[in-house]
Amino acid sequence: MILPAVLLLLGVLTAVVGPRLLARADWPDREPVVALWAWQCVIAAVLLCCALSMTFSAAAAWRAVGGHVFTGAPVAVVEAYTLGTAGAWAHVTAVMLACGGLWSGAMLVREIARARARRRARRAELLRRAPLLPGEEPGSDRLVVLEGDRPDAWCLPGTPPQLVVTTAALRRLKGRQLDAVLAHERGHARARHDWLLHCSSALADGFPQVPVFSAFRDEMHRLVELAADDTASRRFGRLTTALALVELNEDRGVFGPCPTAHAHVPARVHRLLTPGDRLPPSRRLRLTAAASLVPALPVLVAFLPGLRALG
Repeated sequence: MILPAVLLLLGVLTAVVGPRLLARADWPDREPVVALWAWQCVIAAVLLCCALSMTFSAAAAWRAVGGHVFTGAPVAVVEAYTLGTAGAWAHVTAVMLACGGLWSGAMLVREIARARARRRARRAELLRRAPLLPGEEPGSDRLVVLEGDRPDAWCLPGTPPQLVVTTAALRRLKGRQLDAVLAHERGHARARHDWLLHCSSALADGFPQVPVFSAFRDEMHRLVELAADDTASRRFGRLTTALALVELNEDRGVFGPCPTAHAHVPARVHRLLTPGDRLPPSRRLRLTAAASLVPALPVLVAFLPGLRALG
């Protein structure tokens, strides 16, 4: 039975070729939302290849598992998968992939638990520094203003999301620049970018030696900011959004020669000031559809022996 090996090879090929194609393409910075979807499809295809390979390896290694996998399937379909030809490698492959799946789940649970703990701590700190007004509900969607010497604004995910801005930011941001910053943060909240960041961080931390997961995490952090910038710029203009980014970050040294944790900000400002033309809707639709086919490929490969037996 070579199907598990074929699926693993397909997963490796997707993990190698997918990021390279996206890195060489000229459209991800122009269409970050489509690029986010394309990256998710690549990672979904890699994980799906591993899951299907584990399933068929376990079905070949243990008859009880095979009985559950092929419950109700015609005899010709079961014979097409040649479960009886598996050797000892099937046991090893199934166990290793199962351990990898359990480890991925554990990393995701840990990441979510840590994020929730950080969120609770930050919300408690906000409540301490900005207590509720008389008659105000704890879950109200309010803008919290904090005393602070550094201009900053952020959004705490949750239900509802909590928008926070410092007094220094209120003094620095002029006109509609504050509205652009708040629209940027609301864009993060509406698109639930925090979930993308949690999933990508869990995979990258759980498998630090796998380049595709590290690239996935880095691109998620970059692309969600570009998508939120576009959300703000469509309502308040690219120049206003770019000036707001400059006002919030110029005191952090991000525009100097030395790299900082916010080194991506100059590239974001340059992108807003010198925008490329958006792709036509038809091409965006084609790219989205093509990306959606990537995770469908391992499913087609998995069902191919059965389809051939029936056809």
